[in-house]
Amino acid sequence: MKSSDSYHPFLIVLGILLLAGAGAGSWWVYSRMATLSGEVASIKSTLASTTELLIQTIEENLASSAALTEEKEALEEQLEDLSGTVNTLEKLSKIDPELLQKYSKVFFLNEHYVPERLTEIPDAYEYAAAEHNLILSPVWSYLRKMLDTAKRDKVEIYVSSAYRSFDEQDALKGQYSVTYGAGTANQFSADQGYSEHQLGTTVDLTTTGIGGSLSGFQNTPAYQWLLKNAHRWGFVLSYPPGNAYYLFEPWHWRFVGEDLADDLHDDGKYFYDLDQREIDKYLISLFD
Repeated sequence: MKSSDSYHPFLIVLGILLLAGAGAGSWWVYSRMATLSGEVASIKSTLASTTELLIQTIEENLASSAALTEEKEALEEQLEDLSGTVNTLEKLSKIDPELLQKYSKVFFLNEHYVPERLTEIPDAYEYAAAEHNLILSPVWSYLRKMLDTAKRDKVEIYVSSAYRSFDEQDALKGQYSVTYGAGTANQFSADQGYSEHQLGTTVDLTTTGIGGSLSGFQNTPAYQWLLKNAHRWGFVLSYPPGNAYYLFEPWHWRFVGEDLADDLHDDGKYFYDLDQREIDKYLISLFD
C-alpha cells in the first residue's frame, strides 16, 4: 500500500501536464484552422474577382472583335464601291460622250470632229454597191446583226447613207437649199455640225420597191419591221411624226445602245423626249 501511494502525486502531476499539453495542441489546431479558413475565403474572393474580370475582358474582346468585323465589312464595301467607281470612270473615259448628245439644232459638232474608228459597210448591206458608206466600228456589229435578222425574216433593208463629215453635210445642205429653198431645206436637213450622221452612229435606210429612195419608206414592211425590232440592236427613230426638229424621217435611225433603246421602246418615248442628264446615264452601257 505504501509503495503504491508513493507514486500517486507524480501520476497526478503527469496527468495535469498531459492535459495541459493536449489543450495547447487543440488551441494551435483551432488557430491554424481559423487562419486557413480565412486564407481560403480570401482566395475565393480573389478568384471570384478574377473570374468576373476575366468574363468582362472576354465580353469586351468579343465586342471589340464584332466592332472590328463590322468595320472590316464596311471598309470592304467602301473599297468595293470605290473599285466600282474607278472601273466605271475608266470605262467612261474610253467612250466618246458625244455619241449620246442631242444634236438637231441643240448641240454642235465642230468641223474637226471625226469618230475615232470608222468601218466601211460591205457592199452586200448597201443598196448601191458604189456608195462605200462608213460607220463607227463598234456600231457595225449591231447594224449587221439587225440587217441579217431582217433578211431572215424576209425583209430587205439596206443602208442608203451613214457617216457624213462636217464638210459633206455642208455640201449636202447647200444642194438641198438650192433645190428646195433654204426654208424648206431647214425642215428636213441639218446644218453642218448639227447632223447625227457626223457621229458615225446614224444610218438612213431604204428597201426594195421604192427604187432605193427614201420617200415612201414609211409605207413599207421594212419600216414596220424596224418599229417592232430595231431597239433590240440599240437603234431608235430620231425624228418620228410630230417631232420638234425636222419633218418625219422614217428612214433615219440612230444607235443609242440596247439599254436606252429598250427603255425608250418600252415607255413609248423617243430619244429627244428625254433630258440630256437622263440620257447620259446610259453612256456607260452604250456598247454592252
